[in-house]
Amino acid sequence: MNSIFDKYYKEYDVWYIKNGFAYLSELEAVKKVLPEKGKGLEIGVGTGRFASVLGIEYGIDPSEKMLEIAMQRGIKVKLADGENLPFENAVFDYAAAIIALCFTRNPQKVLKEANRVLKGGGKIIIGIIDKDSFLGRLYRKKKSVFYEYAKFFSVEELTGLLKEEGFKKFSYYQTIFNSLDKISSVEAPQKGFGKGGFVVVSGEKK
Repeated sequence: MNSIFDKYYKEYDVWYIKNGFAYLSELEAVKKVLPEKGKGLEIGVGTGRFASVLGIEYGIDPSEKMLEIAMQRGIKVKLADGENLPFENAVFDYAAAIIALCFTRNPQKVLKEANRVLKGGGKIIIGIIDKDSFLGRLYRKKKSVFYEYAKFFSVEELTGLLKEEGFKKFSYYQTIFNSLDKISSVEAPQKGFGKGGFVVVSGEKK
């Protein structure tokens, strides 16, 4: 998996330029639940497209090539995977994983590790392509160097995994209501899920 992202890191980064309105729509959905202040971590930071705009200070990723770009974008990066976060217990106010959980080997362990590094009352923010949405169904059929390795989640499945790790007080925002080639402006996020292809789920550590 890591070799795929190291090999195609340029193609990955260019996607956000080619699909600018989709990217901006996803950012707006994440902003709805992102704390205004505090020490933040992005798990699977990639090239830093989200963290750099959202003001998330720290990021980890298993791809060296992607981290080189993220570092250029001002992120404090560490080479690591989400299952083994290189941080002490209870050091972050919030942790985000945006389009990253579906590429991890052990999603449950990633959430467990996120819980570990969060302070009490800290926030977890997960952005997914909803498996049950029109976009999820399309991506599961689409031949892609990235998504052929992905394990997609429904919102219900993800919420269940978060509950198993003790998270509570969930909120949901959705966006991407049209196919990517038909998005001609930023699509404002809406509360809930079931219509949008991209869903942000947030919860709180007990």
